[in-house]
Amino acid sequence: MAEAEWRRVPDAEWRQAETAHQRRADALTAGWRARRQTGETHAVDDFLFTYYPYKPSLLRRYHPGAGVILEHGADAERYAYKWYAEHARGGSFVDSAALLAARGATFGFIERLLGATAARPAQFGCFGLHEWAMVYRVKDGEVRHESIPLRLSAEETDHVVETNHIVCTHFDAFRFFTPDAVGLNSQRPTRETQEHTEQAGCLHAGMDVYKWAIKLGPIVPGELLLDSFELARDIRQLDMQASPYDVSSFGLEPVRIETREGKTEYAARQRVFAERSNALRERMLGAITLARAAAARVEPVSAPARITAA
Repeated sequence: MAEAEWRRVPDAEWRQAETAHQRRADALTAGWRARRQTGETHAVDDFLFTYYPYKPSLLRRYHPGAGVILEHGADAERYAYKWYAEHARGGSFVDSAALLAARGATFGFIERLLGATAARPAQFGCFGLHEWAMVYRVKDGEVRHESIPLRLSAEETDHVVETNHIVCTHFDAFRFFTPDAVGLNSQRPTRETQEHTEQAGCLHAGMDVYKWAIKLGPIVPGELLLDSFELARDIRQLDMQASPYDVSSFGLEPVRIETREGKTEYAARQRVFAERSNALRERMLGAITLARAAAARVEPVSAPARITAA
C-alpha cells in the first residue's frame, strides 16, 4: 500500500473521534457497570457480558482500522497499544503484518465464515425454538435461566416443542439442547461444520458478529465494533421475547411463537436482523481485505513493547 493510499488523520481529528467513541461505548455499557457495583443482575442484558466474556474496556478502545496513520507529536501512547507500530513517516498505525502473522488461522476462519454466512440463503422458519428446546422435559431446578419464570406450564412448553418443526443451524445454541430435545432437531450442527451450516437468519449467528469483531482486534474500526454490539443487544431482546420465559418484568412484551401471529412477527423481525448482520459482515470482510493489503506493502519502523490487550 503506497504512502499516498494511506489516510493520515491529524491528532485533533482522531482524538475527537476517540472521545465520541468512548462516550458511545460508555452509554452502551452503563447498565452492566452499574450492576457490577451493586451486585444486581439482568437476565437479558447481562448475556452480552457473560456469554461473551469481553470486558467493557475492549468496547471503549478506539481503533481507526487498517490503512490509517494517526498523527501525533511527542505523545506516543499509541505505540504502547498492542498491534500498533510507528510508521516510516511518523505517526502510529495498526501493524497488520504482525497481527496477521500471529492470528492468521483465526482471521482465515472468520473471513471464510462471514463470507459463507452472508452468501448463504437466510432461513426464517426456526421461530426461536432453540430456547424452548433448552428447557424441554427439564427437571425442576435445572431450567437454564432459573431466575425467570416460564410463561407457560412445563407441560404446555413441552407441547410447543413437540408440535413444531425444530431446524436449529447454530452449534452454540444446539449444544445447550436438553438430551430429549437433541433428537428432535432436523439439523446436526457441529463446530467442524460451522462454516457450512451458519446462515444469516439465525439470531445467534447475528449476535456472534460482535464476537468476530472483537476477535479481529484493531483492524476493525471503532464504529463497526459498536454497531456490532448494538446489533447483538437488539437481537438478544427478541431472542428472549420469543423464548418460553416470562420477560415482562424487564419491560419486554412476549413474542408468542406458539401462535400463528407470533410466528409472523418473529420472522419479520428476523429478516431485519438478517439484513443488518449481513451489512456488518460485509463491512468486516472489507476491514480484513484492507488489513491484508496493508500487511503486504508496509513494514513498521519499530515494534515497541506491547503492554495492553487488543
